[in-house]
Order: sequence, then C-alpha cells, then structure tokens
Amino acid sequence: MIELPDSATWVATFADPRTYAAMAVSLLAGAVRGFSGFGSALIFVPLMSTIYDPRTAAGTFLLIDFAVGLTVLPTVWREAHWRDVFPLAAAAVIAAQFGALILIYTDAITLRWGIAIVVLILLAVLMSGWRYHGRPTLPVTLGVGALAGSLGGAIQIVGPPVIVYWLGSSSSHAVVRANLNAFFAVFAIALFVTYVIRGLLPMHVVVLAVLIGPLQVLALKSGTRLFHASSAQTYRRVAYAIVATAALVSMPIWDRLIR
Repeated sequence: MIELPDSATWVATFADPRTYAAMAVSLLAGAVRGFSGFGSALIFVPLMSTIYDPRTAAGTFLLIDFAVGLTVLPTVWREAHWRDVFPLAAAAVIAAQFGALILIYTDAITLRWGIAIVVLILLAVLMSGWRYHGRPTLPVTLGVGALAGSLGGAIQIVGPPVIVYWLGSSSSHAVVRANLNAFFAVFAIALFVTYVIRGLLPMHVVVLAVLIGPLQVLALKSGTRLFHASSAQTYRRVAYAIVATAALVSMPIWDRLIR
C-alpha cells in the first residue's frame, strides 16, 4: 500500500544529491513535451533509472502522470470518442498487470538495458513518420492496447504504440487528441491502483514525485511557449536528439563514468 511520507523522508530526500539531478531531468522532460507534444517518458524514465533505479523512475513518473490525468480527464470527457478509447484502455490496463510484474521481478540492470533498447526502437518508429493506416479492427485495437499496457506497466512508456496507431486514423485532429488524453488519463488512474496494491509507491518515491512533479508542469508550459517560436522541423529534431541522447546515456555500460 502507499505510505504517507514523514519528516525524516523529506530530510533524507533533500540531503540526497540525486534529488537535484532528478529535478533537472524533470525540467528537461517537461520542456521537451511542451514544445514537441511527446517525449516526456522517453526522456524521464531512462535517465531516472540511471540516477536511481527502474522502480523509482516508474513510480515517480506514474505519480506525476496520475496527477496530470486527473486534471485533464474532465476537459476531454465530452470530446473523446469513448467507443474507441475503452477497448484499447481495457486491454492496456489488463496487460499492465503483467508489465508491473516485469518491473518487480526483473533485475535492475537488465531492465535498464531493456528500457534503452525500447526507447531507441520507438524513437526510430516515430522518426520514420510511419503510421498505421489500416482499418481499426477490434483485434488490432486490443493488440495495440496490450503492447502499450505491457510497456506502461513495466517502464511507463505507454504512448508511442497508441500514438502511431491513432494518428493514422481518419478521425479529426481534435478527436485524436481528445482520445489520446482520455486514454492516458484512464490508464494512469488504473495503473496507480495497481502500483499501490503491489507496493511500488514507497515513501521516498512519493516525496520525490511531489518535489519534481511541479517542475515538470512548469517546464511543460515554458516548452509550449517555445513551440510557438520555432518551426515544426526544428522542435522535432531537437526532441529526437534529446530522446536519443537520454537512451544512450542511460545504458549501464556508462555507469562507471556517471556514478
């Protein structure tokens, strides 16, 4: 179960030099998401896994995403096409239970290698511009949901499979955006419950999320302002470069130099 942090946990968190590195990562992830519309998890999770470990990275990102999801859901409730959202979200939530087991039982170093490789593969797909243009049948929808949920439960990287799937649909941009936000919100809320039940949100994770979460939100707003000052080609190239760097730097092979 989730625990309430005490004063000793707060003091220990502020005394830990890793906290300030985590703040920098949160600012970077928020800014990139603000001006590119994606990339927060692809940057945050690998770097935080290097600074701490995959469980801490996944837990802090989930708490931040959970808080954002609660604020976003009411604004997209009427715009989203729930007949499209619910099947995908249901498959993702079920698959996330298995993803959470991967997070619990997989060796930290092995999981960090997996995170780096997954991020690089997903980045390559996003950079290619490929989108799914086939008919959105139920089996395909459930398959995409299962893949997204497994990745989300294990390493909090739930977005890219869904983005690639839905951006190629015939729905309007406004509907796709509402569907994505609705899906992310529903998934974050459901996964929050899973993480609480499985004891993946200890006190130090809660405190860290409380400290760095607001920084990510502020950076997101600043990044949005940069979006209006840059060309689409420029901000996407910058985002791709930062994500690639985060994945490469997070590989355990560099631990002797970083730690």
